[in-house]
Amino acid sequence: MGTMKPSLQRGLYAITDNRLTPPDRLLKSVEAALAGGAVLVQYRDKLSTAAERLRQATDLTSLCRNAGVPLLINDDPELAHRVGAQGVHLGQDDWALADARKLLGQEAIIGITCHHRIDLAETAKAGGADYLAFGRFYHSGTKPGAPRANAQVLTEASRLALPVAAIGGITTDNAEPLVRAGADLIAVVGGLFGGSPEDIEAKAKQFSQLIALHHPLSTHSN
Repeated sequence: MGTMKPSLQRGLYAITDNRLTPPDRLLKSVEAALAGGAVLVQYRDKLSTAAERLRQATDLTSLCRNAGVPLLINDDPELAHRVGAQGVHLGQDDWALADARKLLGQEAIIGITCHHRIDLAETAKAGGADYLAFGRFYHSGTKPGAPRANAQVLTEASRLALPVAAIGGITTDNAEPLVRAGADLIAVVGGLFGGSPEDIEAKAKQFSQLIALHHPLSTHSN
């Protein structure tokens, strides 16, 4: 792996989803994920109105800033810019990376969805991405139609010397092979959120321990 931006650490990447984190439970849920050790949070909301998204993103930016953890906004550089979030995650059909970088500046964290393809990752790296996201690896309720990726792609991507994220149907039961293959960030939606704050914190701790224990560059012995 290469050097990470100071604000990107190896660990759990918590991603919200309104079906699992409705507005009235959003802050408590993310707070619990942070308490359990999440190192990165993404606000992903495909359903709320623009006003609701602005309010939620503003609240989450404060929460994450106080916790010292970067907040990224899914697919919306303008919202990220408006609330002062630390960056964005872009899919292949979203904003161009160059346009997002121009709006958000050099310090922003910009992650790119690369599905199961190294060529997309190479393009993202050349364009100045800060991390590369691959997946889905398992059946995913969030992205059921996404192409299936093989854990080998995580190992191959390590030569690009950027942090690598794995996403898609990941739970505490199936995350280990992805961590062993080289995933620096384990991105989790349904495998983390949906339960009580106590459940979320406990799961976040499990993921965090698993990543610390099984990552090939971990200082722990297996």
